[in-house]
Amino acid sequence: DAPQALREVEHLAAETREGRLVLQAEPHRAGRQWKFAGSFYFAITVITTIGYGHAAPGTDAGKVFCMFYAILGIPLTLVMFQSLGERMNTVVRLLLKKIKKCLGMRTTHVSIENMVLVGFLSCMGTLCIGAAAFSYFEGWTFFHAYYYCFITLTTIGFGDFVALQKNEALQKKPPYVAFSFMYILVGLTVIGAFLNLVVLRFLTMNSEDERRDAEERASQMNLIPLVQEDVPSFCTCLCYRPQVCGSPAPSHPETLSCHTNPVYYNSISYKIDEVSLSTRGQTGSSPGSTLSSSSPRCRQHPRLRRRSI
Repeated sequence: DAPQALREVEHLAAETREGRLVLQAEPHRAGRQWKFAGSFYFAITVITTIGYGHAAPGTDAGKVFCMFYAILGIPLTLVMFQSLGERMNTVVRLLLKKIKKCLGMRTTHVSIENMVLVGFLSCMGTLCIGAAAFSYFEGWTFFHAYYYCFITLTTIGFGDFVALQKNEALQKKPPYVAFSFMYILVGLTVIGAFLNLVVLRFLTMNSEDERRDAEERASQMNLIPLVQEDVPSFCTCLCYRPQVCGSPAPSHPETLSCHTNPVYYNSISYKIDEVSLSTRGQTGSSPGSTLSSSSPRCRQHPRLRRRSI
């Protein structure tokens, strides 16, 4: 077994030396990488933050330039995709309005839910179109091609599947190269537009919740008596205090009780007292009529303010 193990180690060392020689002679899987097409592809993966890892600068000067290029290019690219996404959403909204008008619908208003649905369908269609194209050009399965499109357009960029890396496609297949570049740019625009719609929908939901909470708080505050709120004056003998009215206090305290809190007259206790008084005087008049007949008309007095709580 020892000679067999030694032979395996020698074979592995030979393969390692061959691999190093291959990497030194051809450091990239796609052949000569730093022609215009390959450099353009690398620049796209940098400013879109995809970063497959299929190519990297080899010199210190190239690494320094790559850092400055990324610092300037990434923010501008994000702004560009956001602006293009907003314009795309505007065009889609106008198209939906025209479609609803042509169909004779009662309302032509395009809600945010309609836009989110259209954006989601657009994303799915973009992924499916790219998956069909790359599965044809690269020889991948549809699932692997769909996976590549998803990883690319979400800017994850694992690098396990990278297009334009077989048979020197960057140099020998210009139409395929142009399609790949345009697909990345258009696909990122569609994804950006959809994400803008999703963010707008969540912001709308939050604003609606905040408005609803504010209305509930306002309605609750209206039920609580405020300290500085004016209490309307009563021109009846049901005064807040007996001395306010021009009439003397009633002879039967149980018949009329003056309370300083006007909320009492809308309470359950007042209703019970009123029912009990009406049952007592079935042969006579009601408490309200008794009060009105036995007491002179009260003068209008200035409004009072409630006590501090």
